[in-house]
Amino acid sequence: MSQNIEIEFKNLLTQEEFTKLKSFFQIEDSMFVKQINHYFDTPTFSLKELGCALRIREKNSTYEMTLKQPALEGLLETNQTLTSTEADVMLKTGLIPDGAVKDQLDRLNIALQEIVYFGSLSTERAETEYLNGLIVLDYSSYLNHHDYELEYEVNHFETGEKHFLELLHTLDIPVRKTDNKIRRFYHALKKLR
Repeated sequence: MSQNIEIEFKNLLTQEEFTKLKSFFQIEDSMFVKQINHYFDTPTFSLKELGCALRIREKNSTYEMTLKQPALEGLLETNQTLTSTEADVMLKTGLIPDGAVKDQLDRLNIALQEIVYFGSLSTERAETEYLNGLIVLDYSSYLNHHDYELEYEVNHFETGEKHFLELLHTLDIPVRKTDNKIRRFYHALKKLR
């Protein structure tokens, strides 16, 4: 189990802007790695109502469960490594294995027996370091949708925001209000219902 504060800036991109950023950062197609986010909540979206998100990330045959919660600056992430069996049970039943994430959910008064699996979002991701932060380029597919996204993960909000906005300006990419992946997933899910 680990906990950390995540500070990141996001911007949705057009395919052309995505290609421009790949070129700018000299990112080759071979640098992209596939990961799948599996999303969970209660049928009444109790976690979403609290501004939280629960997922299992599947990457290179490993599984990590993450609970994201609002923090004063950024998000508090509680991470817990899962075995493939634990992940499979959770995907099929919603049963949360014992550990730090379950403890955090208890503190939030979430009815654990109501947790259900809503679906997955698949991402091709490439990362590179940039000005004391991490640039992330994502191409995501989910529920008959796809999108391109730039993320910039940093340790300091003000400096990170300045570098992020300067990068967008330098490459003539407009700033776009960008929801996180789980919000985009749930928005697409709502359209299907």
